[in-house]
Amino acid sequence: MFCCVVVSFVVGYLVCLVMPDLRRRAFAAYMDYFTKAIDPMYETFKKEVFGPIKDIKSKIPELQKKHAIRILEIGVGTGTNFQFYPEGCHLVVVDPNPHFKKYYDANRAKFPQIKSEEIIVAGGENMDMVADNSIDVVVISLVLCSVNSTQQILQQVRRVLVPGGKLFFVEHIGEWDTKKHNFKKMFQDIFTYLRIWPYLFDGCELTRDTLKELEQAGFSKLNAKRKYAPIEHSFFQILNPHVVGNATK
Repeated sequence: MFCCVVVSFVVGYLVCLVMPDLRRRAFAAYMDYFTKAIDPMYETFKKEVFGPIKDIKSKIPELQKKHAIRILEIGVGTGTNFQFYPEGCHLVVVDPNPHFKKYYDANRAKFPQIKSEEIIVAGGENMDMVADNSIDVVVISLVLCSVNSTQQILQQVRRVLVPGGKLFFVEHIGEWDTKKHNFKKMFQDIFTYLRIWPYLFDGCELTRDTLKELEQAGFSKLNAKRKYAPIEHSFFQILNPHVVGNATK
């Protein structure tokens, strides 16, 4: 089994080097497959973080009348977080990979309670088309590992949020307990340094210190915890160090 995984990684790595668009198509298809097979325990893990979104009250007058909120999800992918969004919410999504669209549309149809306002094909660093102070909640899930500039995205998040608006996040990060998990840290470093993991997983890096980036982003309040996510497959235990929580503008 392990040999098959290694061979698949090597073949995929070589293909991705010469055909970057194929890599993005393959990543979209893989994520659609992966999210359908995701461990229910991981979904419960995310629900603990995203559950409070349903209690948010909008600070936007036009939405207050409708008892609705406006959510922006950055790096929406196939739309795995729709299940956590409240009835009647207005959703704006940003994702740089256009090949997610067909999977997103198929999943979106299962959640008629969500009013999709806009789909923006762009990186989170370049979402200037989203107006200042226009979003009640921003959601980021397994995205900051692959962006060009974490700080640039977090400043964009602060710009678009209404005063008092919240960012909710679930992100995998570099291993912090090197005494107990030295081998995991070593493999994270190797796969990232050699650019193997980023090429296969659309820029994803295993070593980022996202908690530090959040602490430096200038939010008025930060509620963040480092936790080990429940990931069943032994190979993907390399991803289980996480930072989760929320931040207030």
